[in-house]
Amino acid sequence: MHDALPTARLLAVARGDEAPDTVIEGAQVFCAFTREWLEGDVAIADGRFAGVGAYEGGERIDGSGHFLSAGFIDAHMHVESCKLSVGELARVLVARGTTAIVCDPHELANALGPEGVHWFIDACEGLPLDVLVYAPSAVPASPFESPRAPLSLQDIAGILARDRVIGLAEMMNYPAVIAGAPDELAKIALAAGGRIDGHAPGVVGRELDAYLATGIASDHEATELSEALQKRRRGAWVLLREASNARNLRDLLPLVREYGPERCAFCTDDREPDFLLREGHLDQMCRVAVASGVAPEDALLLATLHPALCHGMPRAGAIAPGYRADCVLLDDLSSFRAALVLKDGRVVARDGVAAPFHSEPAPAWVRDTVRIAPLAPDSFRLAQRGERVRVIGLIRDQILTEHLVLRPSAQDGAVVADPERDLAKIAVVERHHASGRIGLGLVRGFGLRRGAVATTVAHDAHNIVAVGMTDADMARCVERLAEIGGGIAIYEDGELRGELPLPVAGLMTEQPAAAVVESLDHLQAVVRELGSTLAAPFMTLSFLALSVIPALKISDQGLVDVERFSLVPFDA
Repeated sequence: MHDALPTARLLAVARGDEAPDTVIEGAQVFCAFTREWLEGDVAIADGRFAGVGAYEGGERIDGSGHFLSAGFIDAHMHVESCKLSVGELARVLVARGTTAIVCDPHELANALGPEGVHWFIDACEGLPLDVLVYAPSAVPASPFESPRAPLSLQDIAGILARDRVIGLAEMMNYPAVIAGAPDELAKIALAAGGRIDGHAPGVVGRELDAYLATGIASDHEATELSEALQKRRRGAWVLLREASNARNLRDLLPLVREYGPERCAFCTDDREPDFLLREGHLDQMCRVAVASGVAPEDALLLATLHPALCHGMPRAGAIAPGYRADCVLLDDLSSFRAALVLKDGRVVARDGVAAPFHSEPAPAWVRDTVRIAPLAPDSFRLAQRGERVRVIGLIRDQILTEHLVLRPSAQDGAVVADPERDLAKIAVVERHHASGRIGLGLVRGFGLRRGAVATTVAHDAHNIVAVGMTDADMARCVERLAEIGGGIAIYEDGELRGELPLPVAGLMTEQPAAAVVESLDHLQAVVRELGSTLAAPFMTLSFLALSVIPALKISDQGLVDVERFSLVPFDA
């Protein structure tokens, strides 16, 4: 995002020599620099704010009784996690007052290679939403994951050279960064003098000092106030996250209430489309913050100017002369409902509905990416060897897990799922090269009593992750995903109970958001019928494969002890 030179017309309007293109009159205008509300008309010319004052002429927009803020900016998100095309996501977000997002397309990088990132950047052109991209830095996220292909330094450099790219994305292999691993430092060197995003769950003390000493400037993984405060005290931007299965906002809001909003911004990281359609985007975070005692002005800072400052977005995030004319007219400072949204001075949404626009369909080469080796009848068999085994323990509404050691249930010499103890079998099947590699284990807390669920959305390498009570149902789920090109599938007693095809890289669909939510509603109803009460079961399942979030995870290579940063045997 480059700062365009001011036009002669913009200066003429600012001086009062010419009429503006558009004037928003009568609203209370939020000044992000002083946290106060100004009275006056807001003049727009050539897609920029010309000033706040009294203006004649131009198209008039009546803002009486409303509050005018800069458009919302999400400080960190993964478009792919929404399961929607970037065009469809733009329709959803601008209707909620969001005019810019900062994203890391490392999901596409894992599933499609560097070509997938370049395609994504191209697909963002012409949208009524600024999509700022960080170049993926961790493909694979760790040596324990198997993507389509690793991103080389040359690949990363090529992405960094793109016009829409503003820095190096989250450095997820934090143990290697802290240890000063040459490969990780070489990636950081590519972005020398630029912005480097962080990912350091639970990292505090001297390890945090080492991590931030590399030049990494932000982190979105704090789940507790003490951790977030340590990071902020060391100068890092703390991105307060509210994701589908990592609802950390309320726990972190004391950081804003007690210490002020400085060095803080809002982000959603990974949100399902049902969350976006029903509860909202950054408007929802503003609502929660204000209901929890944060001043509306501070909430707006975290949704506007602070994300822009964090990421070095020029002339964005505020209503001021020369700034981009991205703004939202809010009904009030409790619901934060967007009555009208302007992007570059043009109306792009009204009363919760985005204005029509065109977005290009995905090309054929990003489809049909699921390739698995044939499954044998014993592909998911776990031989019983010891009396105790390692078990992944879910922590509700978090992507962190527990590393449990339990006595397994067994039958005919094999470890089996046990619904009475809430122990399900879990598998990760390599799906990029049909290698036949499968990682197996147990998980407690998913809640299934019957059937199986599988998905190709499995952070970060996006192999197939399946959880189930029978090997046969798990196998059928995996085979069905290969047949439909990826997505989500549920089987019970050999019968398909529901599916959501995600044919774009096995991660996304080009269906309208409402249709996707309808499908997800059905799938979630089936999962509840099968016993699980998780609020976001598919997002929860997808993160059980992420090998850089403590404590115990699983990949196609086996169980990963994230705290020891090593593969560990199933038997404890």
